[in-house]
Amino acid sequence: MTRYILGRFAQALVVLWAAYTVTFAVLYLLPSDPVALQLGAAGIETDKLTPEQLNTAMAQYGLDRPVLNQYFSHLWGFLHGDFGDSISKQQPVADLIGDRLGPTVALSITAATLSLVAGMALAYLASYMRWRPARLFLTRLPSFGASFPQFFIALLLIQLLSFNLGWLPATGVKGWKSLVMPSITISLLTASMLAQVLMRSFDDTLRQPYIVTARAKGLSRAAVQWRHGFRNALLPALTILGVLVGLTVTSAIVVETVFSRNGLGKLAQEAVLAQDVPVVLAIVSLAAAVFVFVNLVVDLLYPLLDPRIVQGRRKVASS
Repeated sequence: MTRYILGRFAQALVVLWAAYTVTFAVLYLLPSDPVALQLGAAGIETDKLTPEQLNTAMAQYGLDRPVLNQYFSHLWGFLHGDFGDSISKQQPVADLIGDRLGPTVALSITAATLSLVAGMALAYLASYMRWRPARLFLTRLPSFGASFPQFFIALLLIQLLSFNLGWLPATGVKGWKSLVMPSITISLLTASMLAQVLMRSFDDTLRQPYIVTARAKGLSRAAVQWRHGFRNALLPALTILGVLVGLTVTSAIVVETVFSRNGLGKLAQEAVLAQDVPVVLAIVSLAAAVFVFVNLVVDLLYPLLDPRIVQGRRKVASS
C-alpha cells in the first residue's frame, strides 16, 4: 500500500512538472517573438524603441536572460508561490488570482455537486426503471444533454430565466441566484458524461453472479442495487472524474465570459487577449495542479473501494 501511494505521488509530481514545462514551451519557444508579445502587453511598441530603450525594457521584465534561465527562474518562483507580475496590469499575478479565485471556486463546487447528484440520480433511475419506454427515454437523455454547445445553453437560460421570466440575474457574482444559470450550463455536459458512464457500469454490474446471489437471498431490487451494485458501479465513473474536473475548468472560461463573472476564467480570457504570458502560465499551471490533485485523490480512493488493485500489484511484484 505504501509503495502504491508513493508511486501515485511521484506520478502526480511528474505530470504537474510536465504540464508546466509544456505550457512554458508553448508560450516561449514556438515560432513567435515572446519579447514583442510581452512588451506589447505592457503597451510598449518594440518597433518604435531605440536599441537602448529596448534593452532597458527587456531588462525590466526579465526578458534579457536566456530562455532556459527564465524557465528555471519561473519554476523556482512557482515552487515558492511566486507567480511573478502581470505585464498588462502591473500587479502581482498571485494577487490577481486571489481576487478572482472566490467566484470560480464557488461556481466549480456548485457545478460539480449538481453534476454528481444529477448524473448519479439519472443513472440509478435508468437502471431501476422496468418500463421499457421510460428506461429508453432516460438512457437517451445524456446524449441529448451533451449535444448542445455550452454558449448556446448559457444564452438560452439568460433569455428564458432572466429576460423573459426575470427570475435570475443575467450577469454578476452577487448572491446565490447568480450561481444558478452558470452552474446549470457547466453541469449539463459533465452530468451527461457521468450518467453515460454510470449507466453502462450499472448494467455490467447488475449482470454479475454476486448480484444474482443477492437476489436469490430475498433482498429487494432497490436493496440489491444500492448495497451491492452502487459501490462497484462507481469504480469506472471515478476514472473520468479528472476529465470532468478538466471540463469544469475549461468551461469556466466560456461561462464566466457569457455571464460576466469576474473569475479565473474571465481573467484567463483577458490575459490571452492581452498576451499577458505570466498570467496565462500561472492560470494554466493552477488548473493543471487541480486536475492532478483530483486524479491523485481518485487513485488513492481506488484501493479503498477495490482492494484487489493493491493485491494484484503485490502478486505481480512477488512473481
